[in-house]
Amino acid sequence: MLLVDIADFLLQTVAVILGVTLLARAYMNYLGMPARNPLAQFAIALTDWVVRPLRRLVPAVGRFDAATLLAALLVATVFLGLRFLLVGVGVDSWPWTGLLLMALIQLLRWALYLVLWLTLLHVVLSWVNPHAPIAPAVSLLVRPFLAPFQRALPLIGGIDLSPIVVILIVNVMLIVLGGSGL
Repeated sequence: MLLVDIADFLLQTVAVILGVTLLARAYMNYLGMPARNPLAQFAIALTDWVVRPLRRLVPAVGRFDAATLLAALLVATVFLGLRFLLVGVGVDSWPWTGLLLMALIQLLRWALYLVLWLTLLHVVLSWVNPHAPIAPAVSLLVRPFLAPFQRALPLIGGIDLSPIVVILIVNVMLIVLGGSGL
């Protein structure tokens, strides 16, 4: 049982890193972030091996990087399949009809993790080193999530509380997704 738990932990870690990075790459592409940006370079370097072959099959649709989103969906599906095998669910008893829905919910979970991590990174950088090379990129990525709350909440003692609201909302959404049983 211990080895299964370790294998599950390692599988989840690899899947989350790859899945979140794929979603970040698609999001950066959607926002039009230059590829020379350090965050974009990291995402491209980590995910190009899976995105590049799919680019030949799936063209971009406007600002949506369909190949990267498809790659994220494939990673989520493979991750769920490997988890089923790991816990001893045979292929013949997989919930095939719900597998795509489960993969989409996993993508939503990873997207929420992305928002959470970007918000935390934004807060840390704004306090520790606001002139870091990745600070403008992180600010650009997190701005759409913070802006509605920045308009609604006044600064209190010169401190922006909108990141706290975003973190709370994301955590509540993760709890709801976890409680859904999917």
